[in-house]
Amino acid sequence: MAVVFGLCGRAWAGPPFRTDDPEPVPWHHWEVYIASTGFYSHLLGGFSTLPHVEVNYGPVPGVQLHMIAPMAISAPAGGPRAYGYGDTELGMKVRFRDQSKYLPEIGTFPLVEEPSGDAGRGLGAGYTQVFIPIWLQKDWGGKADNSAWTSYGGGGWWRNPGPGNRNWFFFGWELQRNLSDKLMIGGEVFHEGANTTAPGGGTGFNLGGQYNFSEHRHLLYSAGLDQQTGHTFVWYGAYQWTF
Repeated sequence: MAVVFGLCGRAWAGPPFRTDDPEPVPWHHWEVYIASTGFYSHLLGGFSTLPHVEVNYGPVPGVQLHMIAPMAISAPAGGPRAYGYGDTELGMKVRFRDQSKYLPEIGTFPLVEEPSGDAGRGLGAGYTQVFIPIWLQKDWGGKADNSAWTSYGGGGWWRNPGPGNRNWFFFGWELQRNLSDKLMIGGEVFHEGANTTAPGGGTGFNLGGQYNFSEHRHLLYSAGLDQQTGHTFVWYGAYQWTF
């Protein structure tokens, strides 16, 4: 079940998508999410967080501190179900350079998945996992403070120890459009290597968006298919506060 958890525990670094961006939370600002994410396949069964809490904070300009604390549901095909605390995610996003008229914004967002969940019950990986990526972003069109189009992407390397596991790479790219001050829609395509010694890896996609109730309250959502373990349905939903 470590493989099952791993697919979900590191799936949504850039809500509501798997691909992330290099833009940190503004200095002395917060983002707080109450969220759920998960997957289901006939081969593996299902895994989800219900809920998980994500907190991001900008302690200095160009830097973001990050934490996800999940309650997890493990429902393997043909096995017992379990509910409890999962693996804790910690990270720090650092922007290397701002974007210019022609060049993109560039940054990194290393993540550490601490094995706080009970691996024996399928609620955690049982080992510390580390992700080291590079992300790029470019905005264009619209107003200077509210671009009509945004595109970001990149990828990185996952350290994935444990019996039967292996290190792997993730690459993804996203494109989104602000239809109004209230609504954003977007989509992503991603590719990931096999994270076990068994054959695997594949390409997937997500479609989603964001609805802004106000300046500080937002709804984020996405759904799609992940081909790493066959035809696997994946989803993400969150209520976000920004302040």
